[in-house]
Amino acid sequence: MTERADEAERADDRPAPRRRRLVDLTPLRASPAFARLWLGGAIAGVGAQMSIVAVGLQIYDITESTFMVGLVGGTALVPMIIAGLWGGMLADVMDRRRLLIASSITSWVATLGLVSLSVWDVVAQQSGGRAEAWPFLVVTTIHAVAATITGTTRSAVVGRILPPELLSRASALHGMSIGAQFTVGPALAGVLVAAVGFVWTFAIDAVLFTAGFLGVWMLPSLPRLGERAQAGWAMLREGIGFLRRAPNLRMSFILDIVAMTFFRPYVLFPALGATVVGGGPLAVGLLTAAGAIGTLLASLFSGPVAHVHRHGIAISRAITAFGVFAMVFGVVALALSRSEHPAEPGWAGIHGGALLALAACMIGMGATDEVSAIFRQTMMLQAAPDHMRGRMQGVFIVVVTGGPRLGDMYAGVLATVVALWFPPLLGGVAIIALVAILTRANRAWRDYDARTPTP
Repeated sequence: MTERADEAERADDRPAPRRRRLVDLTPLRASPAFARLWLGGAIAGVGAQMSIVAVGLQIYDITESTFMVGLVGGTALVPMIIAGLWGGMLADVMDRRRLLIASSITSWVATLGLVSLSVWDVVAQQSGGRAEAWPFLVVTTIHAVAATITGTTRSAVVGRILPPELLSRASALHGMSIGAQFTVGPALAGVLVAAVGFVWTFAIDAVLFTAGFLGVWMLPSLPRLGERAQAGWAMLREGIGFLRRAPNLRMSFILDIVAMTFFRPYVLFPALGATVVGGGPLAVGLLTAAGAIGTLLASLFSGPVAHVHRHGIAISRAITAFGVFAMVFGVVALALSRSEHPAEPGWAGIHGGALLALAACMIGMGATDEVSAIFRQTMMLQAAPDHMRGRMQGVFIVVVTGGPRLGDMYAGVLATVVALWFPPLLGGVAIIALVAILTRANRAWRDYDARTPTP
């Protein structure tokens, strides 16, 4: 006892370690495979975000309907849920490199499909008509399914090619990558669609995809560890049973669904750019990029999160702040809708002050969402046992990709029925209220401590 007391006393005398403010790049140096996967994914992700924005713009250009833009996400929701759950099981039973190659090729073929559909629309316009919107919905659904399986598997791969002590830092780097993708991709989409059209925008995405594919192709073989297993209903039931007994993990998923459902303004951007803010595709690209800038900034200055242990409280507070930004976004959009100065396409038609106000809300949204995501991802890695992480990652991917699809439909329907400003204003109020109710009702969530993680 005396020796232990002396050791503790000496430990107390040691200077506290310097707190890091910026993101840690150690995982990139420690694993060349991770570095290639991360860099390739970032480059390919820029192209993918370009296409996501361009698809919304093209469907709005064809139909002039925000509801149809919302269906881009809505039609993919159920297939993505199935793909996330099934992809999580596949990542637990087969060679993850092979699975990534198959899903990546599927995404690339879908991107080439968008190129073909855009060419078809150009030809149709020369004849005085327009292409149908539904083939775009089909192709984007296929792309979303493949991307869901890729995301699920990629996260499982990171756990194999990095040591456990670097996983949290890899999560922060992932946030930086996502922030860069969502910043550069949408901004490029707005510029490219305005400058060279939809066909070339999708074609550039197909070219950028090769960087991500090379990162996947150069991975080592990653077969299942341990005894052979087969994906099926038994594995799915086992994962669902574990989630039922894991209130903290379950709560993290529920709160993310609340945030993504009630503040998902991206489907509103084409209409805002055309009728309220002005600038058309340029405004859409800038607003979308603003959210990603917030994500990037939160990741860049993510050093202090390592010293936060009450992850449940941190997540609740971050999502509450997210709801506040949603309310402000709705108020600004409401004020713009009553402006006596009509919006016009191009730089000259942009309402600069209003655009900056909306962009500031999007930056705040991106930053608070990323803070929540870092803690949620860390909680899942720490609290879930290793044999469940693949399936929990599948559920995580379903939530972070399926929740926004619900949000797209929510925003598209309410904007069509009421007004463009109504979905974010109502959504902000709903987020703040629901987070307060759920947090107050769950004591285990409020008491969660990362030093003694419990699922």
